Amino acid sequence: MLTDSYRHKGMRKSLVRIVQEKGIKDKKVLQAIDQVPRHFFFEKAFLEQAYQDKAFPIGEGQTISQPYTVAYQTELLDVRPTDKVLEIGTGSGYQCSILLQLTPHVYTIEYNEVLFHKANRQFQLMGLSPFTFLGDGSEGLPQHAPFDKILVTAGAPIIPKTLLRQLTLGGKLVIPVGDTGLQKMLRITRMGEDEFTKEVFGNFKFVPLLGKQGWQ
Repeated sequence: MLTDSYRHKGMRKSLVRIVQEKGIKDKKVLQAIDQVPRHFFFEKAFLEQAYQDKAFPIGEGQTISQPYTVAYQTELLDVRPTDKVLEIGTGSGYQCSILLQLTPHVYTIEYNEVLFHKANRQFQLMGLSPFTFLGDGSEGLPQHAPFDKILVTAGAPIIPKTLLRQLTLGGKLVIPVGDTGLQKMLRITRMGEDEFTKEVFGNFKFVPLLGKQGWQ
């Protein structure tokens, strides 16, 4: 049974203030952070950690991303209510739950089978209905393309060409690219059939993107 008490809501309001003070301005993103109970993705013993602005291990060598990072990527993605969004790396399901506050059309793919099943159980408990897939996220979901927005929640060695081809015209890809230690956040916008613009943002540290177009 999931409970979201006044105390939890108060802790979430504090978290929203923290990410706001760090520079997140998009009201829709701040509202999404306020609406999704992050403690649902934690064991009961770790309630205090749930509302700290920190990443936290979720098993299988993966982490639930820092709330600021989730907000930062989501703000860069600029999701509209009609957008069809692909998330690469479901992980705990927290980032996906944030995206679902902004559009109902969210497709998410996870490489790790244990995390895939765990996230699906979580979505069910929360009454959320993203389209979930188990597989190689670095290859995207060509059978469901094109997507207006693609969000990669793991560090990639390169920008996967397969993902670029799955964007709509005017579509955006937000992806951290670099080595396994540090990545630059990039936003790629598709301007034409083979024409893309690239914007470079701050440094981040993500778990590695696994798969054919990622770290093998």
